[in-house]
Amino acid sequence: MLCFVSMSVDVSEPQPHPAPRGAVFFDRAELSQILRLYGRMVAAGEWRDYAIDGLKESAVFSVFRRTAENPLYRIEKRPALARRQGAWAVIGQHGVVLRRGQELDQVLKFFDTRRFKVVE
Repeated sequence: MLCFVSMSVDVSEPQPHPAPRGAVFFDRAELSQILRLYGRMVAAGEWRDYAIDGLKESAVFSVFRRTAENPLYRIEKRPALARRQGAWAVIGQHGVVLRRGQELDQVLKFFDTRRFKVVE
């Protein structure tokens, strides 16, 4: 008995590009936490733009005050450092590690403590 199977492929919709092998990315829960912080800071008028990079050794969420400048902060996930220093880090504009830790929510608290107000 001979059986033929007909397959049709819809070429009108673009197919997503496969992720590079070995690249590190944020999962949905992590990205949700970061974007929640980003939304608060945009509403406060402190941040204006962001970029997300999935690199071979790290995933980076960069925050900009203005679009055409260097990132104000970088939130990095480096799984290779998870057992030693912690997979998460907040890095300042000049490359200085401002906070490092095992849990994302603890590292993001750095931005809550940075809220200073001038009192006259």
